[in-house]
Amino acid sequence: MSFVMIIELLIVLAALYVGSRYGSLALGAISGIGLAILVFGFGLKPGTPPTDVIYIIIAAVTCAGTLQASGGMDWMIQIAEKLLRKHPEHITFLAPFVTFFLTVLVGTGHVVYTIMPIICDIALKKNIRPERPCAVASIASQVGITCSPIAAAVVSFVTISNANGYMVTIPHVLMVTIPACMCGLLCAAAASYRRGKDLDKDPKFLERKANPDVNRYMYGNTSTTLDNKITPHAKASVYVFLFALLTIVVFAFFQMIHVEGGESLAVHLGLPKMNIAIQIIMLTAAALNIMFCNAPPRKAVAGAVWQSGMIAVVSIYGIAWLADTYFANYMDVMKEMLGNLVATYPWAIAFVFFMVSVLINSQGAVVVAMLPLAYSLGIPGVVLLGVLPSVYGYFFIPNYPSDIATVNFDRSGTTRIGKYLLNHSFMMPGLICVTVSTIMGYLITNVFFPGFFTSF
Repeated sequence: MSFVMIIELLIVLAALYVGSRYGSLALGAISGIGLAILVFGFGLKPGTPPTDVIYIIIAAVTCAGTLQASGGMDWMIQIAEKLLRKHPEHITFLAPFVTFFLTVLVGTGHVVYTIMPIICDIALKKNIRPERPCAVASIASQVGITCSPIAAAVVSFVTISNANGYMVTIPHVLMVTIPACMCGLLCAAAASYRRGKDLDKDPKFLERKANPDVNRYMYGNTSTTLDNKITPHAKASVYVFLFALLTIVVFAFFQMIHVEGGESLAVHLGLPKMNIAIQIIMLTAAALNIMFCNAPPRKAVAGAVWQSGMIAVVSIYGIAWLADTYFANYMDVMKEMLGNLVATYPWAIAFVFFMVSVLINSQGAVVVAMLPLAYSLGIPGVVLLGVLPSVYGYFFIPNYPSDIATVNFDRSGTTRIGKYLLNHSFMMPGLICVTVSTIMGYLITNVFFPGFFTSF
């Protein structure tokens, strides 16, 4: 590894670090500075921006944004709240699975902002330490990204894998990630069940409770969506959205089914490629929501889902382009340096995925930036599919919006970021969930059913 190569790598890391400090849109924009230095300052050949992935994200986010604008997401949250309030004593187990499945349906973890105050309220009123369900529920909302058929991480994995000869489909990915991540969440929830002191034995909480003003702040209000009126248009938008998801899954199954000659049924029927099909279906569903489900476009683009999704587009655009530029120019060196390691321990790429995710706060960006490198190093697609849950590592440094919001939503003050930054409420459930999910994913693809996941 030459001195110049090391300097250029430091520039890449510096751009990612500075971008993460500013957060949000800055992560992608500041990556552009690193890209400019590499291209204009060091003369590297520019890489290829991930346009296919970006188009899919835009289409999916537009559809989810119209779902929110029509009130459909409020109905989904209301259904989730009814479930949680029906069984408040099991909030530590139910809350993470509620946030997980909301993310799986919508494709973004930012739906947690609506349901998290409700989780905190239920736990506090039931005298359960809110940190227990809140921390693991926040983790679950991000874990669900690798389990959603319209999330950037899943679509990117399929698109890049197909381009590298591993003809995996979205259902194949979900067959691995959903059971693997549910096992991880179950372990994380179990570890959180008795976490910390009970509220009646926690001196810091009792001190806060003794203060009349703080007591009113904690117990005086009830966070709920049950009083919200759900219109027929809102319900219709949910049906449109779910039908769109079902259609995407059906298209994906057409790719899995092979006819005579070895070609897929999708090719035999002349259907478009999966990335094109997703864009068409999502845009059509968005149009139906606007035309028939009372989803004003202005309200859609002003919503949290659309805005967070478009921020993700910019982040992935800048980060992936920067990473591709660096790695594409030094691919031969990378193969020489890492070839023996990945040949002996191919699963070790999971550590790389995790560490990169700690820096860039985006699972989709990790997949787009690092998966081409992994394939170039000769790591089998079946291994990469197994370790896909490891692309979530940005809970490690608690600067992600959903984690920060969760701390603010917990009126009891038990969900916190510690004095030393890394001793925070999300560390334990995050490490348990990602570790177990990754191990289970690897076992499913490489131990339990290796023949099935290597046959396509």
